[in-house]
Parts: sequence; structure tokens; C-alpha cells
Amino acid sequence: MASSFKTNDPVTSWIRINQLGYLPIGSKVAVWATKTEMLPAIFQLVNSKTSKVIFSGKVGKSFGKYGPFSRLLRLNFSGVKTAGSYYLKCGEAISPVFEIGNDVYAGAADFGLRYMRQQRSGFNPFLKDSCHTTDGYTMYGPMPDTTRIDVSGGWHDATDYLQYATTSANATYHLLAAYRDFPEAFSDRHLTNGLAGKNGTADVLDEARWGLDWLLKMHPRKDWLFNQLADDRDHVGFRLPTKDSANYGVGPGKGRPVYFATGQPQGLGKYKNKSTGVASIAGKFASAFALGSSIYQKTDSSLAHTLQDKSLSAYQLGLDKPGVAQTAPNRSPYFYEEDNWTDDMELGSAALYQLTGEKKYLDQSLTYSTEEKITPWMGADTARHYQWYPFHNFGHYELAKKTVGKSKTELIAYYREGIEKVWKKASENGFFRGIPFIWCSNNLTTSFAIQCYLYREISGDKKYEELEQACFDWLFGCNPWGKSMVYGLPAHGDTPRFPHSSLALLNQYPLDGGLVDGPVYGSIFRNLKGLKLEKEDQYADFQSDYVVYHDDFGDYSTNEPTMDGTASLIYLLAAKQHESKSGNSRKLPEKSHGAIIRGDQTKKKIALVFTGDEYGEGGEFISETLKKQNIKGSFFLTGNFYRTKGFQPIIAKLQKNGNYLGSHSDKHLLYCDWQKRDSLLVTKKEFETDLSNSLNELKKLNITKSEAGYFLPPYEWYNDSIAEWSRELGLKLVNFSPGTRSSADYTYPEMGKRYVDSETIYKSVFDFEQQSATGLNGFLLLIHIGTDPRRKDKFYNYLPKLIIDLKHRGYQFVKIDEMLL
Repeated sequence: MASSFKTNDPVTSWIRINQLGYLPIGSKVAVWATKTEMLPAIFQLVNSKTSKVIFSGKVGKSFGKYGPFSRLLRLNFSGVKTAGSYYLKCGEAISPVFEIGNDVYAGAADFGLRYMRQQRSGFNPFLKDSCHTTDGYTMYGPMPDTTRIDVSGGWHDATDYLQYATTSANATYHLLAAYRDFPEAFSDRHLTNGLAGKNGTADVLDEARWGLDWLLKMHPRKDWLFNQLADDRDHVGFRLPTKDSANYGVGPGKGRPVYFATGQPQGLGKYKNKSTGVASIAGKFASAFALGSSIYQKTDSSLAHTLQDKSLSAYQLGLDKPGVAQTAPNRSPYFYEEDNWTDDMELGSAALYQLTGEKKYLDQSLTYSTEEKITPWMGADTARHYQWYPFHNFGHYELAKKTVGKSKTELIAYYREGIEKVWKKASENGFFRGIPFIWCSNNLTTSFAIQCYLYREISGDKKYEELEQACFDWLFGCNPWGKSMVYGLPAHGDTPRFPHSSLALLNQYPLDGGLVDGPVYGSIFRNLKGLKLEKEDQYADFQSDYVVYHDDFGDYSTNEPTMDGTASLIYLLAAKQHESKSGNSRKLPEKSHGAIIRGDQTKKKIALVFTGDEYGEGGEFISETLKKQNIKGSFFLTGNFYRTKGFQPIIAKLQKNGNYLGSHSDKHLLYCDWQKRDSLLVTKKEFETDLSNSLNELKKLNITKSEAGYFLPPYEWYNDSIAEWSRELGLKLVNFSPGTRSSADYTYPEMGKRYVDSETIYKSVFDFEQQSATGLNGFLLLIHIGTDPRRKDKFYNYLPKLIIDLKHRGYQFVKIDEMLL
């Protein structure tokens, strides 16, 4: 366990680390903190098993006072990429042992789902019992107050049992997005009801479905939208949800009030909110429903249709009633004071555009994006509770994926401007901390790390990678308290032991995976009502007037887990696990039947591959397009093509312009049966003779076999034997990357259903780019240099637009020998 507790030893300096560990790739920084003025000059990384010093480095810039510390130093060991178990030494301080490895984040996202299942209302799989099954009765709606309506289900918001549509919809979206973007991060170990078992569905999608089902109940008709279930009359002390004794004035067993979203201020008791509209909640419903519809289209068409209809109707309510729908207080002044709504409508319309393809939603989303370019808390010192929510704008990213040119550039700039505002503050302290210590600061930290990740993904700019990692490290122990903020993660670490939770306090149930609220300004802590620490503060040495955190069940401000913060963390953890794969297998060339079919998927590089045999009428146009765009292509041509006199001028031009020229066989033979791929149609001798003849044609152009290097088989059809025979001749077999329809550009209308028009081909390229977790990174995109005269719709005519649009999305174009170095 990390040694952070108060002891009798005269310890004056500490090393804070990410207790989960570090990936071999990327940023690896620890923070040395002291209460003295003495500064060491170097630090050492030591193998914990052999006690050998693996790396020695100079300490970074000295940062001044922060919280309880007089000085901070950043210890950067990013250059160490060897997996292993280590600790750091700097001056008299020694860090806890930590791991560097590709599996340090494996299973972490799945672990977070434990807390989500524990928060379920209705049937609770953790307790194996049901609660709040009689929810609820309506208030403020067009129907008479106390009208019965079934809104059971969903998730409890935190330790209290209130349920907010605003946090639930945001959580649902994050879970759906995590499944869409990083499906490999999740397993199937639970049934739909949350009990142990397998049902053929990833657990994260089961959990998202639980959220969707409740949201559908909260939007039962086109003109009905409910915003909240229960209120702060819930706050009557610790008790299990199955024994909820809160009195809502309608008698036992009659359920809890469900608030209709009117767009007007609400509050049934002493306090009221300041609602001005419905759009903030309607936009969140619309985005969750639209993303859910997209995901379920292939597996549950009926559900997908329902979700699309609900997304459209919720979005319309947002259009009809712009403004914010805040949560409703009752006895206390605390409520979610959301003040922004255009970000929610931006994400809702972006999701609808992705789902339907209707341009009006794109136009509306772009308009909304200009209304809130930067999430307002970024760069601020404080904000009211949930004043700017969600804490990052997913809409800019989802919209940027579907736009090009100026619009895309502007959306990326919005993200960068927000990050810069935080970086301006973060760069002034050793923890790189630029996020205000308001209530739920860990949720803001998680969201900001996600924004940094999304910015890096969509722009390719790694400028803020260390800042991004510093936020992630903070959550897992690289903070003044040396405390991971996630219950039970890592298992060996110093994680919350006494969270503000009925489950933990009354029954000592573990809250595995729950992200606690996190540190707050000392001024906030001192002014909260009803807050009292229940035990001696084990972290007293690390508290300050500036900021505090307490691992104490009495501190609901810093040590209470939240459902929506945990859902966001699940997305972030899945992204980190995905990056562990990106740094290894995704860097290696992808193969199929022995041929390389894709390059490094961690880099936004594309190789344009052109093949040709008897047709070459597009050669001149393709050559001029590549020259104008200042890029090089890779041309695999048959001996037939090289020998044809009419093609030799274009061959000479392609070679002069620096394009790659290689072999596509000599006579364009079909090597193996179309139906039985293992059945060869040529002998090894026939193969070798044909390939040698094609290499002779290249030799006439002063291109040697070693310079050619790669071989793309005729008809793009081959098997493992062909790949092996190619290797024996000193050539590497390559083929196009699957997933788009570009290789079908040879088809013509007389082929009937096999014919694919150029517009469909073009769309397929960008559909794949959006749907693939790695986009078109490392892609070998095949286009024919010429096609049958019966095809009038030549896809190569789309080449200028294709190149420009992909450049706008951040892709670079390289030759195949540069791609596969």
C-alpha cells in the first residue's frame, strides 16, 4: 500500500505516483514534494526486484508552494519503456512500488462497472433484492399532481437515492460511447439484470441499456419529459436502498415524486431552482437515444427504431423550450445549478446527424457549437455546483468527426482554447493542476482528461499529452495525499476506505470502482452544512487552508462516490486500455493470409495504392492530381501494363515524380479458387516464372527487386502459399486494407447488384473512418488506375476531393515503402 499516512517518523518529503502504473509509451512523470527548502538534483528509477538503478535523471523545474508543500519537482522518466516493477528515489524520499507495462490498465474499465451495477434502482444485482419499485407519482405535469406513473429503474445518483435525468443521460451516453469506441476493453461476465453470467453482450452495453430503459420511462410520450425522481427529503440518514424510510408525504409504498420538465422554476419546499427551459435535459436525452439507436441497429432493429423516434421527439422539445432545466431542491439550498444548454443541443443534433444523415441536424449542431465554444469552467477559479455540465463538450468531437475544412478546424480550436485556459494555470504548479477545487472536482478532472484525449485523437497534436496524463495520474495517487480516488483501484493501492456511503458504513460492502467526489477548497469545506468528520484525519499532514480531502464517511463533499463521475471514468479507463494496445499490436503491420494489409494504426498515415493491368486511362489524371497535392502514390502494375506502349509515357511520368512502382504479376493470373481459397490454380513454378517476368519489366526501368520490395497479387486474391512463395523470392506480399468499397471501383452497371457507384464508394471511406476505433490510420487504400469502358462513373475522378477531405482530417499520405518501414 502507498505510504501516505501520518507516522512518528520525521518525514519531510514524499514521491507521488500513479498507483495504477504507466504504459511503456507516453508520458511517465512522478511528483516529489517537500516541506523544506532543500532540493535534490537527481532522481533514480530502481528495479524493485533486483535493486538495480535502471535510470538516473535530473529533476525538473522547481515549483513553489502548493497546498501543504513548500516545493515540488516533476520527475520525468518517460524515456523508460521496459516493462517491469520499479520504485523512485529522490533525496531521502522513496516512492511506493509501481508497474510499467502494457497491461497496467487492463480490466480497469470493467471494474468501474461494478459500482454502476451497485447503484441500480429497481432490481439491484449487488443486493440481490429490489428497491423503489413503486416509483412514482407526478408533480408539475399536465396531468393532475400525484398521478401514478411507472419510472422505476435507473441508477441512484450517489449515496442518496435521488435520480436525475441529467446525470443519468450523460452517464448513459458515456457508457454507449465507451462501447462504440473501445469495445475490446469490456468483457461479458454479467447478464442483463446484472447478475453473474454471460448473455453474449458486453457488460458495458448491458449497463447502458439499464440507463436507456429508465430514460425511455422518463420520456413516455412525445410531449412528456420528466427531469427528476425524488428530492432532498431523501436525506434522512444512512440506510440501505431496500430499506428506504424517506417520507414523501403520500404514505408508505406509494413511491417518490417524479418532476415534469416544465421549463419553469420548481421546488416543493422552502427552496426553488432557477429553470428557464427544457433544452439542457432534452439535448441529453436526444444524444443518448440517438447513439443507442445507432449501436442497436444491427442487433435489435425494433429498439433502434424506438430510440430514434424518442431522440427526435426529445430534441424537438429542446427546440421548443430553449434554456436550462435544473434539478429541484426542497428542504436544502443545494441543487444542480446547470446554466448551459447549447452544448447539450449541439451533441443531440450531432448524434442525430450521425444517425440520420440529414443535413439540417449538421447545420443546427454547427450553429450551437458557436454558442459555447469553451466549457465555461475551464480557466475559472470556481463555479457553482454542476453550473457548467457536462464538464466537457462531447459535441465538438462528435461534430468534428463528421466535418472537414474550416468547420473542423474551428471545432478543434475550441477544444484547444479550453485546454490552453487550464494549462495556463496548471503550468504554474508541480502537479500540473489547473482544475478548480469545487464540489466533484474529480469529475471535472476526469472530463478534462477526456477532452485532452479527444483533442489529441481528432487533431493528432500531442502538445498537451503530459497535461492529460497528469490529470489521469492525479486520480490514481499523484496528488498531495498520495491517494487513489477510486475505491479498490488498484487492489494493492491506497484507495478510499471510508467513503460516504450507506452500503460501506452499515454493512462494510465494498464500493468497487466508485470515483469519489475529490478534494475541495478549504473554504468550501468549512462552510458546508451538516458535515462532521467521524474519525482522526489520517491525512492531516497533507491538508491545507487551500485544499482538503478526507477519507472519512462523514465528509460528503470529498469522499462520496457519484454515478455519473464513475461513468465518465469508465470511458477514460477504456481509452487508456485501448492506448495500451495501440502502443503495441496497433503499431505492427496487420496481416491476412500472410500478406500485410495495414500499417501502423497509431499514426494518421495513408498509402494510396493503385493497380492496373489492361486499363490505364486514369493515369494522367491521377498523376497530375498527386503532383498538385504534393503527395506520392504506390503503383502496382502488371508486366502487361509496363509493356503496353500507350502506357509508357504515364509510367515515365509517375517514375519521374517519385511515385513507387511495383509488381502486380506479369500476366494477371488468378492464383487460387474464388470459393475454395486454399485450392491453388497455379504451380509454384508457374508463379515464380510469371513474377520473374514482371520483375524484368521493372528492371528495364532501373528498379531492382530489392527496391521494389513489395508485391500486390493480381485480382487482390491469394492465400498463405502465395505469401510464402513471395517471401522465398525476396518480396513482401501486400494487399489493400478491408473495410471500404474502394476496391469495387472496377465494377460497371452491367454487373447488376455487384456494381458500386462512386458516390457510395466515397461515402464508404468516410463511414469506415468514423466507425473504426483507429480511423484510417495505416490504411492501404486501393484504387484502379483504369477501368472497363462500360464504367462511366470513374472513381479516380473523386481523388482530388478525397485527398483534400482526408488532409483536413489530419491524414498524411506516404508511399507503401514508407508506410511499412
